[in-house]
Amino acid sequence: MTFTDYFTSVKDKKIAVLGLGVSNRPLVRLLLEFGCDVTGCDRTPREKLDAEVLELERLGCKLSLGDGYLDNLDAELVFRTPGMHPGNPALEALRSRGAKVTSEMEVFFEVCPCHTIAVTGSDGKTTTTTLISEMLKAAGYTVWLGGNIGTPLLPLCRQMKRSDYAVVELSSFQLMDMERSPERAVVTNLAPNHLDVHKDMDEYVEAKKNIFKFQGKTNLLVLNADNAITNDFTGNGVTRKFSRQGRADACVENGMICRRGVEVLNTADILIPGVHNIENYMAAILAVEGLVDDGIICHVAKTFGGVEHRIELVRVKDGVRFYNDSIASSPSRTIAGLRSFSEKVILIAGGYDKHIPYDVMGPEVCAHVKKLFLGGATGPQIRAAVESAPEFKPGCPEIVDCENFEAAVRAAAAAAECGDVVLMSPASAAFDQFKNFMVRGDFYKRLVMEL
Repeated sequence: MTFTDYFTSVKDKKIAVLGLGVSNRPLVRLLLEFGCDVTGCDRTPREKLDAEVLELERLGCKLSLGDGYLDNLDAELVFRTPGMHPGNPALEALRSRGAKVTSEMEVFFEVCPCHTIAVTGSDGKTTTTTLISEMLKAAGYTVWLGGNIGTPLLPLCRQMKRSDYAVVELSSFQLMDMERSPERAVVTNLAPNHLDVHKDMDEYVEAKKNIFKFQGKTNLLVLNADNAITNDFTGNGVTRKFSRQGRADACVENGMICRRGVEVLNTADILIPGVHNIENYMAAILAVEGLVDDGIICHVAKTFGGVEHRIELVRVKDGVRFYNDSIASSPSRTIAGLRSFSEKVILIAGGYDKHIPYDVMGPEVCAHVKKLFLGGATGPQIRAAVESAPEFKPGCPEIVDCENFEAAVRAAAAAAECGDVVLMSPASAAFDQFKNFMVRGDFYKRLVMEL
């Protein structure tokens, strides 16, 4: 179905858009453009709405706001915001009355006219998605980068050509009720995450499987052979695996990333730090196989400086290097960050509780951290994990509990000496004090620059 066909087909339906955040606002504009009857639903009370939402109302969008924003909702077609569980009672009630529940991303995959490559995983998906995009752009393709990475892609479909590539990052929330899969899919790894939203780990894993569940025989699935969960996945088409620890379609041999025996990239040429980024490169190399020459891949590795908030060097002050790894909202992500440095670091961690275990962090913190500054709801859990690790000795590392995030940053900076690395890698979500990890990262950078 084409873009125009889809929006013309829903013109006469009562449509509800649940959540008026970044991804759904362009969707509301599109629906209004095609003359649809749209109700925008958001928990935010009217007095706290921003100007953009009020402008949607002026354009014809009806609003249902506040605590009861889903009460008595009448709709035939419902667009779910990614953060709302598909099993939400209000959604179930709408389905029971005959409503179809979909999402902006589901419709994008239905109407997208160009080639699609999508990436998911617990860690590394943004960097891998960006690497694939950079490699394709360097090879001369027109690339549309978006999804969970920040840019809503559905409104851009009218500009896309068949020969273009849409490179999409997909979260478990976006994937939960997806019934379409991309031509090329990558799963970087899986570890416990977002268990504050998913009812259990099984549901989280099943959501991730939707990225390849609906692929055909000619489609490509790229998997991490070193991750026990992803290594057991079985796709419908061609499967390629990467491994940093053993033999696979892409692996490391004598410091070189090889693709089925052919040397592609010297790991020493990868500009962004960390062994986890070697894995991200292997995943990207397999994803663009047949599309991008190896020479272009090498050029990208030597010039790509990384994605903001991902082990981002903020400043060097008085010989102290300050790094922003705000994207690290899970223990596995922080562990990867810690392993990126040869020396022991000063770590700032803690934040919103997603109900995931922290025991795996204990040994890693003992091995890679000399001073640990904790705050937020997960601070006590991280402390307990470290102190219960067999490697822990009182004072090694030194652990300091702080009142809040800002206090932790300032205390860590005050404790740092010339030659130290201060790493903000929270192993926790940002929602206790910040709207998202990007706001947290920006606040951290501002604090560091004010030192």
